[in-house]
Amino acid sequence: MDLIFFDTTNTYFETDDPGDSEIKAYGHSKHKRDDLPQVTIGLAVTREGMPVRCWVMPGNQHDAKSVEKVQEELRGWNLGRIYWVMDRGMTSQENKQILQRAGGQYILGEKLSGNHANEAVLSTPGRFRKVRDTLYVKEVMFDHRKYVIAYNPEQAKLDRINREKILAHLKEQLKVANASGRSKTKCKTILHGSMGRYVKELKSGKLTIDRVRVKKAEKLDGKYLLSCSDPSLSAEDIALGYKQLLKVERAFRTLKSSLGLRPVYHSRDDRITSHVLLCWLSLVLVRMAEIETGKSWREIRHHMQQLHLIAFSDQKHRVLQHTELTNHQRNILKKLKIKPPKRIVSIDPIH
Repeated sequence: MDLIFFDTTNTYFETDDPGDSEIKAYGHSKHKRDDLPQVTIGLAVTREGMPVRCWVMPGNQHDAKSVEKVQEELRGWNLGRIYWVMDRGMTSQENKQILQRAGGQYILGEKLSGNHANEAVLSTPGRFRKVRDTLYVKEVMFDHRKYVIAYNPEQAKLDRINREKILAHLKEQLKVANASGRSKTKCKTILHGSMGRYVKELKSGKLTIDRVRVKKAEKLDGKYLLSCSDPSLSAEDIALGYKQLLKVERAFRTLKSSLGLRPVYHSRDDRITSHVLLCWLSLVLVRMAEIETGKSWREIRHHMQQLHLIAFSDQKHRVLQHTELTNHQRNILKKLKIKPPKRIVSIDPIH
């Protein structure tokens, strides 16, 4: 394994006082709960999305410090490279410099609009190269930095459909806003997260759909922009590497929901760390099952929860018997190399 993906999240505690703790601390919360103490959780995964290590770190620790800790603890693994793969929330120039100062490399999602350099990259002429059925890439060098424009035709269709729904709803909202003449209603429409970007105000004070912005948005359908600190990495690896971030985020979602990472009821540091470790071990088993069976954990759980142990009894005996295995259950157990349970578990006399 010469490439590993790492990302962080945090989980907060429903208390105002972190107490005597080395890991619970106030910091920037990715869940917008800066008012509560938290711990930072790091997760490293392979290309296949297999979690290979987790860390529990202080809630106020900067990501650059996390890189140093991860590199130190993974040094014995003889890894060729460690990449930070992060979304658009980490694309500031300061953060890029911090990541590289710590000795790491990065693949970052970039904002599609609002940044002159990024807009210049997106407008650079050139042809896209097909990597997969749903992935096309174009490599651009700009200001001594490597960028990759990725395009997904399926996502482009979804973007177009979603925008058409937004514009249809916006059209009705503008009728109400213009007819009422209420400034508060107009402001609410303008500032709305999904609709506001397509609204402009005329000299008369009436609101209308900004067709220039709509056309600009259409050109970005299905596209996302990436930057990479390693110029030797191919455009294909950069694009596919960034897609692995979805697996890390999915792993975090699984930890927080299905595997009960949150809420955390412990207060001692060693018990908090053990709680996270047990959730991580469960995640390893979940991913192993998904990789071996080719099914999602939701599918596996749905089929296996239909296996029941039923008790029958008459005047003389009590029988414990499993329900008959379905084809889905049989195939799952076979791929996981788990011996099927006995149909008849026991037959006991009733005294």
